[in-house]
Amino acid sequence: MPGPRRSITETEQAVQRRLGGLTLQREAMAAVGNIHRAAAAVRQHLENSVLRPQELTWTGFVVLWVLWIWGEAETWSVAEEAGISKGTLTGISRTLESRGLVARAPHPEDRRRVLLSLTPQGESLMEELFPAFNAEEAFVASSLSPDQCLQLAESLRAIVSRLEEHGEQRRRELLGGENLAPRRSGRRPRT
Repeated sequence: MPGPRRSITETEQAVQRRLGGLTLQREAMAAVGNIHRAAAAVRQHLENSVLRPQELTWTGFVVLWVLWIWGEAETWSVAEEAGISKGTLTGISRTLESRGLVARAPHPEDRRRVLLSLTPQGESLMEELFPAFNAEEAFVASSLSPDQCLQLAESLRAIVSRLEEHGEQRRRELLGGENLAPRRSGRRPRT
């Protein structure tokens, strides 16, 4: 049975007690740890506030968002943009399809490949839902000034850019040259 939910301050104190004697890059640990905690807290809040009444999970919303922003796309691309596996996308897209929000179609050049797109009902849902979602984003960020929001966004963007530019090379170094993820067909290799 899980114990009581601990505050961020209690967690930081426990980490200090446990890791106090180790030589670590504590600023980096605090930054990455707080990214994780903030992302989990924001996700949970948004799921329990604006997504639940629409019977959407976080991942289902992200799939709808990807299709809403980018339009029709192959399943591998949607999975990559959503940060999920193709197998996870299969289950989510089937659920969204059964609700009339997403349509699946064979790729015109290769019927083994599948394209996903929003249906008109999916478009309407996103147009209705996103303003409420954004209002909760504003609630979440309300303790920050507009300048602090922009500064935070730029700092997080720098982290994402670092991983996009150098993450694959770093993973290979850590894995002794092995490629962690198999290359997907239909994609150009990363260099």
